[in-house]
Amino acid sequence: MNLAINQKGFGLVEILVALLILAIGILGFVGLQYRAVEATSEAGSRIQAINIARDLSDRIRVNRSVFNVYQSQIETPSNQKTYETNCFTSNCSETDLADFDVAQVVNKAASLGMTMNIMDCQDNNNGRSCIYVAWGDSSATNGTGTGDCTNGTAYNPNSTCVIMEAY
Repeated sequence: MNLAINQKGFGLVEILVALLILAIGILGFVGLQYRAVEATSEAGSRIQAINIARDLSDRIRVNRSVFNVYQSQIETPSNQKTYETNCFTSNCSETDLADFDVAQVVNKAASLGMTMNIMDCQDNNNGRSCIYVAWGDSSATNGTGTGDCTNGTAYNPNSTCVIMEAY
């Protein structure tokens, strides 16, 4: 009978230890779920950015003779989202079509919280240009900042960008 008195409250301690172990396990699971949600969001943004870059690349391929217009329109922020002629309702010249294409694609990117740019591909001597699409805290630029897509010839690992070669 003395043994039963010494065991008093022992079941409660076992339950508390089991609850502590369960809580630690649940916290680990919550951390994994949070990381899975972040990865899913990142993947969705990458898919959208790839589609936007591909859209602009295809439009450039169709209207290749005025590539310099595409590049100048997208490099100048004040020209990016506006266009002179609505090519859905009017006949457009090649230059007007390039202006209209840039506005269409950049406005779609902006509606998704993304920015765009066209620059010479880094560390490439073949004259090809790259389409940069950035989102989050990143900017579609090449520089030395932490928010730039590229730093010289290297991709910035902390940026959230897609870079597509256009030829």
